[in-house]
Amino acid sequence: MKPAKEIQFPVLSTIEKRWSPRAFSDKLIETEKINRLFEAARWAPSAFNAQPWRFVYATKDHSDAYDKIAQGLNPWNQKWAAKAPLLVFVLAKKTFDHNGKPNAYAWYDAGQAAAYLSLQATEMDLYLHQMAGIEPDVLRNVLEIGEDYDIVAGMAIGYLGDAATLPDDLREREHAAPTRKPHSELVSRNDWTL
Repeated sequence: MKPAKEIQFPVLSTIEKRWSPRAFSDKLIETEKINRLFEAARWAPSAFNAQPWRFVYATKDHSDAYDKIAQGLNPWNQKWAAKAPLLVFVLAKKTFDHNGKPNAYAWYDAGQAAAYLSLQATEMDLYLHQMAGIEPDVLRNVLEIGEDYDIVAGMAIGYLGDAATLPDDLREREHAAPTRKPHSELVSRNDWTL
């Protein structure tokens, strides 16, 4: 289990509990729980209620689809993330549906939907590791994703596994204490002081 976080001020227990492991159990995630993840994401706020996020996913029990979608991970992430029972990619629609104009907030909104999904997963005792280490062009090609969508990030989701199954370099990271910058480096009150 991950060492405790050094929380400066009280937060929701779900936020305190959330972390990003790389060791996942091979236990499949129940369909009802997968649906709950995407339902949570569906209720994220967005500019003009455009809901520009899209998700594409595959589960380990559908090996052809899973192997296809796993090609969207970079090689370093494939060595551990491709063991998770659920792989998800987050996309952002670049234009508004109502007028076809560019949506400058699409990535922000997709990030909010991913955060809602992440907190829902944590609440259900699922673990999620989000990844920037993806191959968007590969995924775009293998899934024939149109140019109106940016491929933003990947996620490996599952039940917590045994860190002993990871390669040495990843096992060390699994047991490292989580850190965050202090408020003084992130928040400026009344004036720009950062």
